[in-house]
Amino acid sequence: MRIGLAQTRFPQSSSNGVEIVKDMIKKAQLHECDMICFPESIIPGMRGVGFEVEEYDHKVVKAALEEVCDFAKQSTMAVILPMEWKDELGYHLVAFVINKNGEVLDYQIKNQIDPTEDDFGFVPGDRRHLFEINNVKFGIVICHEGWRYPETVRWAAVRGASIVFHPQVTINVDNPEFYDNAMICRSMENNIYFASVNYALENQESTSALISPTGERLIEGRKNNEELLVYDIDPDQATRLLAKRFKPELLKDSF
Repeated sequence: MRIGLAQTRFPQSSSNGVEIVKDMIKKAQLHECDMICFPESIIPGMRGVGFEVEEYDHKVVKAALEEVCDFAKQSTMAVILPMEWKDELGYHLVAFVINKNGEVLDYQIKNQIDPTEDDFGFVPGDRRHLFEINNVKFGIVICHEGWRYPETVRWAAVRGASIVFHPQVTINVDNPEFYDNAMICRSMENNIYFASVNYALENQESTSALISPTGERLIEGRKNNEELLVYDIDPDQATRLLAKRFKPELLKDSF
């Protein structure tokens, strides 16, 4: 399966986010990608990271989702679309999975909220999802989850995921080596592909990357460079050897 990781510029609004998404889908289509993944909260933009972001308007983001779904159908492209979203549980950071027919399969809510995001009223989710496109199973972990909660990646790997996508926002951090090495750990802990997707940012210390099931950095974005990273993953290479040997029953009395 050919995947595209869209290291985009930061959106100025929800409508600008839609434009960015559609432009990158066009590029992915030229590269004959099967699926494309965007950074965290591409619509309307990620709050609390130094950029002005418009107030949440459900009608606006719902219309944006519908527009991207229509464009995915026109382009026959599966899309992982991270957004803000309100449902019956509250106000979330999510990632929608849209198939090549423009249908929403479901969405993954960010279940582990970064402490710095508490002030915005985000509500964590209470469930995880396994998705499937073109007979390839995958999971999604959103930013903080993938960095600090490796259990979220393991959850998908033990259930058959060959790859876990990681929409994120990382700008100027004091220890970029942690973020770069955490990607490798999430891969090698489970023997799966790990695809981390960041924005193109000034003072960017960690970029988008795809890590192989053996920990090799297969592709990597350039700092502060808007680009589409394209790679043909081979699900058979994701043996999930270590994930399959995990014994969750030993943890039942630990939490």
